[in-house]
Amino acid sequence: MAPLQRSPTSKNPNGLPMRLAATYSRDISASPARIWENVRDWEHLPWLHAESFSSCKIEEAADWGWRAVTYGAGAAAAQRSVVELVIDLPRSRYVSRTLDGPLPGVEIWTALTPIEPHRTRVDVEFHLPHLSGAQAGKAGASLVSLYTRLWDEDEAMMIDRQASLDAGRHVPPPAPVQLGDLNALRASLPVTVEAGGIRVRIVDHGGALRAYPARCPHLLAPLDRTVPDAQGCITCPWHGYRFDITSGLSADGRGLTLGPIPAIDIDSSDRVSLVWR
Repeated sequence: MAPLQRSPTSKNPNGLPMRLAATYSRDISASPARIWENVRDWEHLPWLHAESFSSCKIEEAADWGWRAVTYGAGAAAAQRSVVELVIDLPRSRYVSRTLDGPLPGVEIWTALTPIEPHRTRVDVEFHLPHLSGAQAGKAGASLVSLYTRLWDEDEAMMIDRQASLDAGRHVPPPAPVQLGDLNALRASLPVTVEAGGIRVRIVDHGGALRAYPARCPHLLAPLDRTVPDAQGCITCPWHGYRFDITSGLSADGRGLTLGPIPAIDIDSSDRVSLVWR
């Protein structure tokens, strides 16, 4: 299937009375590859950007981009929009259009310019229809504020993901990893430790010590900033994927696994170690 919008890579293809309400430019500490990955990733909107989106229901996703029904967050939670994002790779840009919602016809164009291997310039234009100059100026200022926060959140995610990719995959260490005295360990919980290059989160859940790899297997999101729920599950902060911390298996039917789960061994002297069996 193709985008619903005709001539989707042209500006204002519907010939609306459009105003350039605002522009926004900044350097992002991420490669174009990470940014294009992020642009195509509609799933992260209500999770990484929970302050701005409460829901994102995909209608279609393909090489050209994606279209989804989104809802705002907080006071705007009832605000429904149909958004179509179209990628124009030859010109290294993409557009996000509101097909239906509070102000249909809005076009937000973003151009990417590589600067260094892990630095990219983004230039954003906010084109709004049917508004007076004063109205467009006020709406443009709000959109710049919103996009500053969205890019702050996206940049942090992309930096973290790139660092994980650069570190590569690690296999569990063959020998036990010593964690010290049991009482001292309990006093420090929850805590994240490095074991053979693997980040392991250690928590007290229901009075029992639990340890699990602290990276989501989907796109390597950090899992050491989330708290297990009453069922002993953690939720990925980027995409909402859920995992059981005891088995390491998906708790939402996605068929993923955190990887080998280390056992916590406590010897007769109350010395604690992590052991992969």
